[in-house]
Amino acid sequence: MGAGVRSFGSTLAPLAVTVSLLVLWQAAALVLRSSYLPPMTDILPILGGLFWSGAIYPDLASTLARLFIGLGIGFVLGIPIGLVSGRSRAVENFITPILAAFYPVPKAALMPILMLWFGAGNLSKLLIIVLTVSLPLVYHAQQGARAIDDKLIWLAQSVGCGNLRRLVRVILPAALPEIMIGARVAIVIGVIVTITSEMIVRQSGLGNFLFTALDMGQFAMTYAVILVIATLGFVLDWMFEAVRRSLTPWAPDRRDTDIAATM
Repeated sequence: MGAGVRSFGSTLAPLAVTVSLLVLWQAAALVLRSSYLPPMTDILPILGGLFWSGAIYPDLASTLARLFIGLGIGFVLGIPIGLVSGRSRAVENFITPILAAFYPVPKAALMPILMLWFGAGNLSKLLIIVLTVSLPLVYHAQQGARAIDDKLIWLAQSVGCGNLRRLVRVILPAALPEIMIGARVAIVIGVIVTITSEMIVRQSGLGNFLFTALDMGQFAMTYAVILVIATLGFVLDWMFEAVRRSLTPWAPDRRDTDIAATM
């Protein structure tokens, strides 16, 4: 009974907060009557029209394609590098200075450099996404591998597990809870960097749609696209959290993950 009430409360709370914010926005817009702050009664019909007419779908598809390709490459590169560096002192000594150098740098600041090197196209956008999402994956995979009890490694060696098999059958499962935390951070900042890159290199995507509406002074449209982006981030985070809980039911919740450190 108590668990059911807590579950219902955790589901209802975000909805109540969202509704409250929308009501406050509507009230502020009606009081201030500024073109820069249109009321929700103007924004929500435009939001519905974007989906009803299908105008948002091509840009939404472009954003999701870039995000998922970047995340996929980041997962393939970041997790193995983090696991190996967490168990190998030589690899760790090589990787740690690179992480220390890139963590403080705002990743969006690298976009002009990548544009100079690789052109103002999809490649530069994908590279900045891959770079950004790889950092938390490497870091958390490294921390997870480093925290593994050495007795597990010794036991695997005693039964004849080679390096690759030990990595896949012992180190990866033991480090999975920490890896999932890094993956959740990677998804959130992946959305942010994807939209930012599309605003800088304006060809397609939600970032381009948003900036175009802002340039044309369509402020209600601008806020409608912002709501689409916010909803996208929320849905992706909610879906991943459900996956994380099903894959690592023994792991405690970690709701205090520092996302800002990776930006």
